[in-house]
Amino acid sequence: MPLRDLTVAGYRSVRDLKLKLSAVNVLTGPNGCGKSNLYNAVLLLAKAASGGLSRAIAEEGGMPSVMYAGPERKRLTRKAPPRRVKLFVTTDLFEYGLELGLPKSGPPQGGLDRQGNIQPPSMFLLDPEVKTESIRFIMEGARPVALLERDGPSGIIRDTEGRMQRYPIQLDSAESILAQILEPHRYPELSQLREGMRRWRFYHSFRTDPDSPLRRHRVGVMTPVLDHNGSDLAAALQTIREIGDEDALNQAIDSAFGGAKIDVLVEQTRFRLQMRMPGVLRPLEATELSDGTLRFLCVTAALLSPRPPELLALNEPETSLHPDLLGPLAGLIARASRDSQLWITTHSRQLAAAIGEQTGQEPVPLRLSNGETVICT
Repeated sequence: MPLRDLTVAGYRSVRDLKLKLSAVNVLTGPNGCGKSNLYNAVLLLAKAASGGLSRAIAEEGGMPSVMYAGPERKRLTRKAPPRRVKLFVTTDLFEYGLELGLPKSGPPQGGLDRQGNIQPPSMFLLDPEVKTESIRFIMEGARPVALLERDGPSGIIRDTEGRMQRYPIQLDSAESILAQILEPHRYPELSQLREGMRRWRFYHSFRTDPDSPLRRHRVGVMTPVLDHNGSDLAAALQTIREIGDEDALNQAIDSAFGGAKIDVLVEQTRFRLQMRMPGVLRPLEATELSDGTLRFLCVTAALLSPRPPELLALNEPETSLHPDLLGPLAGLIARASRDSQLWITTHSRQLAAAIGEQTGQEPVPLRLSNGETVICT
């Protein structure tokens, strides 16, 4: 279920931007141009499907922090439109739209509840509120069919018999309907969309400081999917060896580090990562590896996952990497694009160019114009 189009409006530096998406999408540009904002917009959609929308927005500083911060365009009327964050995505099968805003004011000080008690005003007036939500099914040669239309805490949904009926339960206003209607036998299309979005995979940071979990021994289990923070790196690499493409893993390490090899040792269920470098008389422990080496190993494990996702997003995978590693990294990205749609944000023109050479997909250059993220033309 690859993504075909993404529209983001009213989100941080993004006033209104639409992207046509391909198998490999490389967004590049200087610091502060909005690359990470677009990455996080896609992440918000995935969080919406898994029930973590309000928490994700809280971690970004709350609803006021995620709203568009640039200047508005001139209006023909005096009345300002309501401030909204709008996310809209089209796949091969679905159109999904989500509109978020601030909640309406709570009861005034001194208001009464049903028992006649004084009700203080709500302290959660900066939480996100889903204003509208829509899902349409795409059929070739026909107009999209509405599956769901939501307006605040209520929604109209199409059942298995094709009838649009109001959902009988009041919805949590801070979360997507995808995370609340969990009845695949009654709403199979919603279940298909939700599960597809929940399988999207995101990697945006790997700690490499001396106390990083990457440098510690850890109990290992079969790990076809690297954890988002890379903490199970040794187990993930061993899993690739046993049930994945071991040859691709060995070739990536050899190409990147001039003939190096990695070993995974087991000591009473704890997995231990070592690297053998040409000319070095003993293997190097994870505690001795450079930040760039550890990050390259993490990105390699993510891209060679034996269980590839429908969408794999990497935010600045070139961080701490020597320029000599960008060619091998581009090769891994090109290989992963056979099985997954890729979303890459990068500062590196060299990496963007290398990915373009190996995939035939031109990067999308972004810049900030008067506080607004725009595509360079």
